Amino acid sequence: MAVVPGKLRATGSVARRQAISRISRWILLAASLVGVGVLVYLAYDTINTGASGLSWDFLTSYPSRFADRAGLRSSIIGSLWVLGATVVLAFPVAVGTAIWIEEFAPKNPVVTVVKLNLANLAGVPSIIYGILGLAVFVRFADLGSSIIAGALTLAVMIIPMTVIASQEAIRQVPQSLRDGSLALGATHWQTVRHHVLPQATPGIMTGVILALSRAAGETAALIMLGAFSFIAWDNTSLFEDFTTVPIQIYNWTVRPSQQGFQVNASAAIIVLMVAVLTMNLLAAIIRERFRQE
Repeated sequence: MAVVPGKLRATGSVARRQAISRISRWILLAASLVGVGVLVYLAYDTINTGASGLSWDFLTSYPSRFADRAGLRSSIIGSLWVLGATVVLAFPVAVGTAIWIEEFAPKNPVVTVVKLNLANLAGVPSIIYGILGLAVFVRFADLGSSIIAGALTLAVMIIPMTVIASQEAIRQVPQSLRDGSLALGATHWQTVRHHVLPQATPGIMTGVILALSRAAGETAALIMLGAFSFIAWDNTSLFEDFTTVPIQIYNWTVRPSQQGFQVNASAAIIVLMVAVLTMNLLAAIIRERFRQE
């Protein structure tokens, strides 16, 4: 029986694609194992170094020039102030933008450009937002290195990713739900308010919490604003100087190791990791709970 050359070429091409696919999978697996291995080692080293420094006094004491007296109280309070203000500033703008784009915006090139810019802004390095915050909020608006300036900067940073997450959540709502509401005489806004938003809430909340997790660990943008690393009082106003846990960690890590602040930095990293993991766990719980309903 004669062998058709075309079939031989096709068979060889399929074999090559399969071989390339297998090699790609092995490379991906090896890269993933290396990344996970490095992460596990760093986590172990941090926990091993900082576990001895964790205590109630460490969480409730103010920073000090003595390592055994230094604590996270002012930085924890500052982080809560900044994150709380960030949520209040970013959430309405992000969700409102997502609703407008998905439900009310006309299909034209302008909206397409807006969507493209949102996707690009979600990947901009945080240091760029820090420069923006320094120029606009600290200097032009004359807010100084205050909590409100930091919150505005972080709000601008997380709005794009929150908009994208909210868009995806709204897009997952079945069109039949909208059609049924409109067929019963509801207006477009009533349909969005009473049917679309309740269904999209789990995805929106998940996106907001994950965006806040990024903001909670932000350092570069806040350092650009001139956020202080030594605050020995509790913040009581949005217009006060502030510090956060990541900035306090940075301040301790750049000090000479013989001063003993490396243990404090590792202990603070553990606190920050627990906080971020808790926020991510909360997002997963919210998503699964609403999915079951």
